[in-house]
Amino acid sequence: MTKRWYAQYDKEVKTSIDFEEFPNLPAYFESCFEKYKDRPAFNNMGHTISFQELRELANQLANYLTNDLKLEKGDRIAIMMPNCLQNVISLFAALKVGLIVVNVNPIYTPRELEHQLKDAGATTIIIFENAMLTLEKCLKNTPIKNVICTKLGDSLPFPKSAIINFVIKHIKKMVPKWNIPNTIWFNDTLKNQPTTFEMPEISKDCIAFLQYTGGTTGLAKGAILTHYNVLSNLLQCSVWFNFVLSEDGDVVINALPICHIFSLVAVCFSSFVNGCENVLITNPKDLKTFIGVLRKFQFASFAGVNTLFKKLMEHPDFKKVDFSKLKMCASGGMATEEAVAKKWKEITGNILLEGYGLTECSPVVLFNPILTETFSGKTGLPLPETDVQIRDEDGKEVPVGDVGEICISGPQVMKGYWNHEEETKNVFYEDGYLKTGDMAYMDERGYFKIVDRKKDMVIVSGFNVYPTEIENVIANNPKVFEVAAIGIPDETTGEAVKVFIVKHDDSLTKEELLEYCRENLTNYKIPKVIEFRTEELPKTPVGKILRRALQG
Repeated sequence: MTKRWYAQYDKEVKTSIDFEEFPNLPAYFESCFEKYKDRPAFNNMGHTISFQELRELANQLANYLTNDLKLEKGDRIAIMMPNCLQNVISLFAALKVGLIVVNVNPIYTPRELEHQLKDAGATTIIIFENAMLTLEKCLKNTPIKNVICTKLGDSLPFPKSAIINFVIKHIKKMVPKWNIPNTIWFNDTLKNQPTTFEMPEISKDCIAFLQYTGGTTGLAKGAILTHYNVLSNLLQCSVWFNFVLSEDGDVVINALPICHIFSLVAVCFSSFVNGCENVLITNPKDLKTFIGVLRKFQFASFAGVNTLFKKLMEHPDFKKVDFSKLKMCASGGMATEEAVAKKWKEITGNILLEGYGLTECSPVVLFNPILTETFSGKTGLPLPETDVQIRDEDGKEVPVGDVGEICISGPQVMKGYWNHEEETKNVFYEDGYLKTGDMAYMDERGYFKIVDRKKDMVIVSGFNVYPTEIENVIANNPKVFEVAAIGIPDETTGEAVKVFIVKHDDSLTKEELLEYCRENLTNYKIPKVIEFRTEELPKTPVGKILRRALQG
């Protein structure tokens, strides 16, 4: 059946895709290694490796994992690093072997790390030295047998590698003392290993990733993503935007952590399969260094979240960046504020293109057409071969324009949660549609607009209040830098709205903000409690504000 959103696609985008062209992810990647072998593939800390160099390094590590550590297809391997060359080498190597990759947030606490390693049953971890003390504190309670450690500068040429490792450890003192016997050093795994590798048979139904999600609402669960799931989403993303990329290769800025599914698939892998050079930003919070990197490249694509765009534009050096080759700016992870999108267009000349995805969907579900000329505030259209429905509490589709839960069917949808059969059953309807927990509506043209998380909705005197709406209104006040809205108990109305504000202008008062809200919000949506914060609000690794961390 023809979907109403097809008519809104860029004319270059096909509505059907051959998902059987490649049997697994490594086969797809191998075709790209061969096709683009002389091109630059990844850049980090000023050093670039080509597609061919990456292929050989990944093959060397794959041989070590197979021959020396005796790892086999289906074994789980954890990767705990920020954006660096060793991270992508490890990813490509592990997938070649047929291992199941468990991406770990590099700033996890021992409690969080222990849970993830135990739940996944990971026996090997590749980890950067800065996190070794964290691992040491929980190692005895995990199934880890092999620890491969890397220093951040290890994949850089000498003497740069030695200088960076010295500065990180001894000048910036970012590496705490640790003691884990029999630790294997990353660079030693590559020595004397063949630069070719014979891959085992990997079917499309084999698991590629256990991608953990939901840690903000309890213990994190591993979404089971098969080779077919991730491969499908890669092909969907490529069909959506590759027609704007240069045939000779473009530069893509990757400032989001690769451990997060948005960066992993929609940026890292997507740019790779399209022959682009991926510039890995190790620490985007260091804005001066980050912008210094941006000024060295004429980049074509940039992906981020609302908070990152906002912080970049606050820095005086950002306007000195060359945006002449910029073609595509993707915004995801959280709602994009209209004020941020407007300012971004003024500075860069580009539209912020909103999209929507979730770990359980490998991740991309919705995206705005690449040739969109104005910021609409809409979350986007379903990607090809993806069906999205808005359903009520009884699982029935609601009329166009009505708000309900967004439910998804498509080849990118996960198989379930690892070791959580009951929770898997709870998130799927009998017809296979995934319940996302996100509230949205679809307009007459087939554009979707995510309103808020179902669980974050505040009910004031029986009226539904969506925190995102409150946040978007308040964020338009020029004296506000950051805002988060939550629900709090109220004796009169059942619940009321509370907002947390980080000021952009110290002169802002509660009375002034309330008056602004009265002018822009219906009475029951006006915050009852306003709390000013002097430090930035708590966020996820990709910069999404953690409302639940503000509860209590």
